[in-house]
Amino acid sequence: MLSVMKFITLLSISFGAILASSAALAGAQHTTIVNLASLPKWQMEKSQAVSLSDARPWGVEPEVDREYGVEKVEIRTYRKGNQTLQAVVEKAADPSSAYGLLTFYQNESMKPEKSMKVTVVGPDQAYLARGLFFVRVLRPSKMSDEDFRSALVAIAGAAPSANDMVLLPPSLPPQGLVPASEKYVLGPVAMQKAVPSFPSNLVGFQQGAELQAAVYQQNGQPATLILISYPNIPIARSHYDAMVHSLGVNQKNGAGALYGKLKGSFVLIVQNARSEEIADRLMGRLTIEQQISWDQAPPGKPVAVQMLRLILGNILLIALLVGMAILTGILLFFSRRVAAKWFPHWDWARGYEDSIIQLNLK
Repeated sequence: MLSVMKFITLLSISFGAILASSAALAGAQHTTIVNLASLPKWQMEKSQAVSLSDARPWGVEPEVDREYGVEKVEIRTYRKGNQTLQAVVEKAADPSSAYGLLTFYQNESMKPEKSMKVTVVGPDQAYLARGLFFVRVLRPSKMSDEDFRSALVAIAGAAPSANDMVLLPPSLPPQGLVPASEKYVLGPVAMQKAVPSFPSNLVGFQQGAELQAAVYQQNGQPATLILISYPNIPIARSHYDAMVHSLGVNQKNGAGALYGKLKGSFVLIVQNARSEEIADRLMGRLTIEQQISWDQAPPGKPVAVQMLRLILGNILLIALLVGMAILTGILLFFSRRVAAKWFPHWDWARGYEDSIIQLNLK
């Protein structure tokens, strides 16, 4: 009997200890969840729309930004606890235009942010392209690199969407590329500032030209690679011929020589190359790595699928028109029958009987 009592007492003590441990663990977990949920996050405190001219103090160049389709600017203030920062948000014409603004404004002090796409960060600000939007985030003086990066992710996300990434122009070859020298320009004002060594009047922006340029280190000497894309081959050929005539492309060697090629609707130009062989090597690298081709498959569904859908759509349209014609004929037939029965004196019921002259000559 005593042994049974001891067993019951020991079992009660063990069960109580288990309950106490479970309650303590549950309390500790509850405390952790509360602490995590109470962490402050970056929130937009206010937003003010201003004109391009009024945004000059934030580094905006109105004439340049208009070429990329920007019409207005928003100055946004974000807050997290006691920390605040400002962001300048511009809405461009399309994702490639927003990317062009990023390349135009980036400078040698800025570097691509690790684990973030289409983002460059400098000592006092960062530039991001997200869809239609080009965003400048001004960095507070005492903010650490980690805190600033977390603010960028909270404000604009770590990367554009996959659909927006497809619409961006392909990057130029990375081998030998001078950091922050790549530019994507859509107008003469931006080109005169980004690529002043090449005359903008020969490019043909008014005819839909788009220009990419970058500086490369070739055997210790910088050379500028310029890629110009045109809507079609005839426009590209006419502008390339004008460059050959005005600038002497491929007509001389030595200092100041220009080398170029016409590839379909693309014009390639190399400035300041020491020799034609170096220029050909640089242009050839672009052709191989970027696969520049005017018959490259467009994004989206395959061409065969799109053509099949077009043919089926045409067949469906023809069947619909034939059906409507048959239905119209049937309705006309029965309407005349009804009119002849109920309204025999109507012209519609009698048809052409009164309008035909019968001579009855015998």
